[in-house]
Amino acid sequence: MNKVSLLLGVHMHQPVDNFGDAVDEAIELCYKPFFETMVKYPDFKFSVHCSGWLLDKIRVEHPVIFENMRFLSANGSIEWLSAGYYEPVLSAIPSKDRRAQINKLNAYLQKHFKVKPKGLWLTERVWESALIPDLVACGIEYGVVDDYHFLSSGYDASKMDGYYVTEESAHDLALFPIAQSLRYALPFYSVKRAVDSILECSKNENSAAIIFDDGEKFGLWPETHEWVYEKKWLEGFVEAVLASERIQTEHYGSYMKRSRSLGVAYLNNTSYFEMGEWSLKPEQTIALEELKQKVGEDYFNKVGVSFIKGGIWKNFFIKYHESNYLHKRMLYHSLKQDVLDKNALESLYKLQTNDVFWHGVFGGLYLPNLRDNAYRYLLEIEKSKAKKETSFEVLDIDKDGYDELKVLTQNVSAVFSTKFGGQMVEFGSLDVLFNWQNTLMRREEAYHDKILRPKESVLESTNNLEEIATIHHDGLVVDEALKAELIYDWHPKNSFVEHFSDEEFTLQNFKSLSFREVGDFANQAFDLNKKKNAFVRNGGIFLDNAYASFDATLSKEYLFDAKAITLNSKFQTGYEKKLYFAQEFNFHFAHPDKVTFNSKLVEDGLSLLDCDELRMEDDFTRKILKIKVNQKCNVYGFVLKTISQSESGFDRVAQCVSFIFTTSFESKLTLKFTLEILDV
Repeated sequence: MNKVSLLLGVHMHQPVDNFGDAVDEAIELCYKPFFETMVKYPDFKFSVHCSGWLLDKIRVEHPVIFENMRFLSANGSIEWLSAGYYEPVLSAIPSKDRRAQINKLNAYLQKHFKVKPKGLWLTERVWESALIPDLVACGIEYGVVDDYHFLSSGYDASKMDGYYVTEESAHDLALFPIAQSLRYALPFYSVKRAVDSILECSKNENSAAIIFDDGEKFGLWPETHEWVYEKKWLEGFVEAVLASERIQTEHYGSYMKRSRSLGVAYLNNTSYFEMGEWSLKPEQTIALEELKQKVGEDYFNKVGVSFIKGGIWKNFFIKYHESNYLHKRMLYHSLKQDVLDKNALESLYKLQTNDVFWHGVFGGLYLPNLRDNAYRYLLEIEKSKAKKETSFEVLDIDKDGYDELKVLTQNVSAVFSTKFGGQMVEFGSLDVLFNWQNTLMRREEAYHDKILRPKESVLESTNNLEEIATIHHDGLVVDEALKAELIYDWHPKNSFVEHFSDEEFTLQNFKSLSFREVGDFANQAFDLNKKKNAFVRNGGIFLDNAYASFDATLSKEYLFDAKAITLNSKFQTGYEKKLYFAQEFNFHFAHPDKVTFNSKLVEDGLSLLDCDELRMEDDFTRKILKIKVNQKCNVYGFVLKTISQSESGFDRVAQCVSFIFTTSFESKLTLKFTLEILDV
């Protein structure tokens, strides 16, 4: 009977500077007991990738775990794999940064474990062949991708028990296909069934059972800590594998050295199937799922997998303009990195951490704290470049065909968009390294269909008392109240946004977006006068009768000093009857429920009448944002929340406090708003 080589790898990662409690929980429930168990079995060979930031945090704060890693490494039990130090998606960062990040982790592993990694964990398994020359330049000889990468490129499912060789520009790289069957088996199946799944991978006398997956499955995923450690699944599994006459544990590198490749391979630009679904527009995601159901699971697995697939990872930059903006701000500084000092360069690498740029069934971009961290690194870079005199730059930062005005004062980094109404899209303090314009608009997601059209929940479960359910299921509890909260914004939630209506603005119609917009200024492009930092649009006022439109012009001139931004706006229209105006601001706060607005909390809604000054006291940054306007207005505001899916259901995530200054006028309107940052 044929033997099989078990190539078992675990990948460990936490978002850089994630909440301390979240990291501590992962360490206590997962990483600590995993290595405590594995150190008992030094003859069991396995592979490990750990993102550099997390690995160093373990070294500093949990030396016992780190020493267990060192022991297993010195003993030859662990084979270390490299990647970008701060876990970037390698295809999303420039070549120079790829090499720097991989070499940084290589150097760390060499220093602390005396090893030079030859393999690479591909972050989120995002594959592009353009990576190959950079990987080879860093000493990488092989990488791991999903078997889906091969199957979706037309390869035979029966020939996934070894490695293939690919090339780019005459640089060779070996690729191992991770078996989906094993990812779903370990650690969820009983020990016996898990071992049987490994044996099923034995196709010939030199077959490999290939699995490299999240280490968090071993203790952090629901029910797994009790199952893996308290009920001793991991110990039982390791002992069963070591006792098997047909299974030998082996490292990827040693298997590759003694085994021929299965041939040459050229793969699509792809990640795992679910990632392709998530990167699509909502209607496309739903259509893709319906198509899979129509062709049937058997046909899809055998034939359709080569043709039925979603988008590519970089589609997230198309789907979410907030992600695209942050990514392009990173690229802006990467291109200018030769002028960055050592600390700013490190901030650039941290900014490249992947988690904040995408969204699936976990928080990602929807989590404000991840965006806060990313903007902190961005502002650290800007702070290193700030001077006493204010600098101005006009360029198309986000590659959308429209220029932005980038302003850097001694204390503030601000950016204004010509595409989006001359509005402020970045408002970062260099003092506290916080971007109050870190907002996310409410938009339709494919999983909202489960709220609007709920179906009977189906949980992938097991009747076997010796097994547990995996996390891959659709068993979501739908809160009927969420339906009323699914409100979608029709323009980005920037600041200095102008609205016009022939009906009075109220708190309720502002919250529900039910006010009637009669102007075309909130989501349309403006022209920029570079000499005056002035934006202008010749638009119109449009009433019920399509022919009853009136020319209108809005000009917006911004003035800057170290800690203040002043907007002088002038509006004029041929429509001579009463109109209502609203100047909209959207500010992100770390604790929106604790911020006071003229000493009041927002709670269920904010209403301030006859107000010409608004003082927002932020407990997190210990700063006051003061807005002064040159006439009395009514102020209405609320906490804007997005509805995000997680593995346990749906979450209401506070993204910003959205509020307006509103007044009425006839024909002409001249306003002056001054936004100032003060110390508490």
